[in-house]
Amino acid sequence: AILVSGTLGDHGVAIMSSRESLGFETTIQSDTAALHELVARMVAAVPDIHALRDPTRGGLATTLNEIAMQSGVGVLIEEKAVPVRAEVRAACEMLGFDPLYVANEGKLVCICAPEHADALLAVMRAHPLGAEAAIIGAVHADPHHFVQMETGFGGKRIVDWLSGDQLPR
Repeated sequence: AILVSGTLGDHGVAIMSSRESLGFETTIQSDTAALHELVARMVAAVPDIHALRDPTRGGLATTLNEIAMQSGVGVLIEEKAVPVRAEVRAACEMLGFDPLYVANEGKLVCICAPEHADALLAVMRAHPLGAEAAIIGAVHADPHHFVQMETGFGGKRIVDWLSGDQLPR
């Protein structure tokens, strides 16, 4: 099972809006945080966590591609399950960015056995830095090591590697 500790893209959009002096009607704050206490609680509850990663450079998409390639597996995530704040989604849409590739500073990606996912999710949500944690997908056998996303319309799309810096579409 693949879990994230909270909403994605907050940090990257906050930095972009500050750096470029973009005036949004809402304040988007960086998610920068020290995650050691959250991780300690997670490991105490489920010692057999397979992977913990920081989805900073290249966001969730790049992190999942790295895990898939390094571990020789495929990944399938559900678009509806990936937590992204409405204001972050709107800013990304306006700027032409995909929230899956936007940097995160205070979030983590966790992979564990499916039978431990619900317990781990409960531990994560009990901590302030994991209150918006979600199970977003699963790892499966795939000789091509593809990361795919089941879209809200029921189709699937490849979530490819980020090449270069993310630029507006």
